[in-house]
Amino acid sequence: MNLFEKDEHYMQMALDEAQKAADLGEVPIGAIIVYKDEVIARAHNLRETTQNAVTHAELSAIQIACQALGSWRLEETTLYVTLEPCPMCAGAILQSRIPRVVYGARDLKAGCVDSLYRLLNDPRFNHECDVIEGVLAEECGGILTTFFKEIRERIKQRKKEAVPKVD
Repeated sequence: MNLFEKDEHYMQMALDEAQKAADLGEVPIGAIIVYKDEVIARAHNLRETTQNAVTHAELSAIQIACQALGSWRLEETTLYVTLEPCPMCAGAILQSRIPRVVYGARDLKAGCVDSLYRLLNDPRFNHECDVIEGVLAEECGGILTTFFKEIRERIKQRKKEAVPKVD
């Protein structure tokens, strides 16, 4: 399996995690961390479930990977995440020294890898990452689009049902 095929394989696993989040009513974002061709962490968003702002998929995966390796330095790992990381997650990626990040869809409202800022490639920091964007981008973006479309439809239906009928 070449690197492109591996990236797609692991991103599919991240998409499986994103689906777990969607099934819980969470924003469907999933993350996988791979060390020497072995998955050492899997996680998905749990912010609504935990009512904790920091339970993003990436942060949870980083915590699990640190435990798996017994170190806060996640050298020789690759993080796969379905959506471009936000500023909080980009900071954690830098702090944990993850050398390679692969993401699916861009986040034009909060993405800090390519969209709003380029935190993972800013030479002012003491660590930089190799970044690969757009792996299974259509699928990664599609699960988010479907999730938010369904939410809007449910809200619209509730409003419609709440309007009193006039005879």
